[in-house]
Amino acid sequence: MAERQESLRPWLALHRAPHIGPATFYSLIERFGSPAKVLGAGSAALSAAGLREETVAALQTPDEAAIEADLAWAAQPGAHILTLTDPRYPARLRAIADPPPLLYVYGDPDCLGLPQLAMVGTRNPTPAGRETAQEFARHLGGMGLTITSGLALGIDAASHQGALTGGGYSVAVVGTGLDRVYPARHRELAHEIVQRGALVSEFAPGTPPLAGNFPRRNRIISGLAVGVLVVEAARQSGSLITARLALEQGREVFAVPGSIHNPQARGCHQLLRQGAKLVETAQDVLEELGELVDYQVTADAPSGEQIVVDPKNELDAEYQKVLECIGHEPTSVDTVVERSGLTADAVCSMLLVLELQGFVAATTGGHYCQTC
Repeated sequence: MAERQESLRPWLALHRAPHIGPATFYSLIERFGSPAKVLGAGSAALSAAGLREETVAALQTPDEAAIEADLAWAAQPGAHILTLTDPRYPARLRAIADPPPLLYVYGDPDCLGLPQLAMVGTRNPTPAGRETAQEFARHLGGMGLTITSGLALGIDAASHQGALTGGGYSVAVVGTGLDRVYPARHRELAHEIVQRGALVSEFAPGTPPLAGNFPRRNRIISGLAVGVLVVEAARQSGSLITARLALEQGREVFAVPGSIHNPQARGCHQLLRQGAKLVETAQDVLEELGELVDYQVTADAPSGEQIVVDPKNELDAEYQKVLECIGHEPTSVDTVVERSGLTADAVCSMLLVLELQGFVAATTGGHYCQTC
C-alpha cells in the first residue's frame, strides 16, 4: 500500500497543477516520458513545452499538503485512485479521445470493467418518465448490465434506484470530489451505490459542485458504457451532450419516445430523428447489446413487460371517464372538464381520489398525468 501511494505522488502533483487538463497532461507524458520525469524537468524545459509560468511554478514546487490530503483519502477503506496505467482502469474509458488521467473511485473498482449501460435524462421528469427509468434499469440491471448515471435529480436517481432494486450494480459518475455528495439529498442513495457498485470522479477530494465540471463528467458516463439510453430530455439538455459524446465515442444511443405534448420528450424525439434507436421495452436494448452481457435473445425471451389485470377496470364509470380525459402528458383541470363534460367541482374531487389511489400524479402548473 505504501509503495502504491508513493507511486501516485507524481501523478497527483501533475494532476493538481493549474491549467493542466487531459490533453496537456498527455502531451507532457509524451514529451518527457512519465509524470515523475515531468516533475524532474527544469523550468526552462517546462516553459519550452508551452506551459504557463504559474503551471511551471506549481510543478517545480508541488502542493504537498493537497497531495497528502489525496493520499489520506485513498487510505480509507473502499477508496481508490486509479491512474491510466493501473490495470483496474476501465478499458473502454481508456480508449476514448480524452480519458481522465486519474480516477477517484469509492466502492468496487472492478465493477468499472463490467458491461455498462448509461441512463440519463431530465432532472424534472414526469411521474411516468421516472417509473419508465426505474423499470428499464431494474430489468436491464437484472440481466447483467451495470447501470451508470450521474447521481443527479430525476432520471439519474431513478435509474440508479431501479438497478439496485433489481439486484444489479450501479455506477455514479459525479462532478465533485468524492468527499461530498451532490445533491446532498442523495447521500443515502450514494451509500447504497457504494455497496453494489462505485462512485467515480476525475475531480480531487475537496472539489465543489462547479457548473463547468458537469459537462466534463458526461464524457466519462458515456465513455464507461457500451451504450446510452435517454429517458425524457428537453431539447436544451445535458443529456443530449452525453448522447452526442456517446456517438463520437462509437457507443450505441437509444431513446424512449414520448407524447408530442410533453416538452420533456422533445430531446428524445430529436435524437430519434438523428438516428438513435427507438426503444419501447428493455428487450429492445438487449437485442442490440445482448452479446456484450452474454445474453441470448430468443423468440420466447421475456419482453421486460408483465401482463397484469388493469386496475382501471375496477373504477366507477365516471372515474374511468376522467382518466380517459387525462393523457400520459401533463393535462390541465380545465382540459379535463372540457373533455369530460363534468363540472369543475366533480373533476377536482375525482382527481383527488384518483391521485390518492395512485392512478394520476400532480405535475407542475396544476396539471395531472396518468401514472399507469
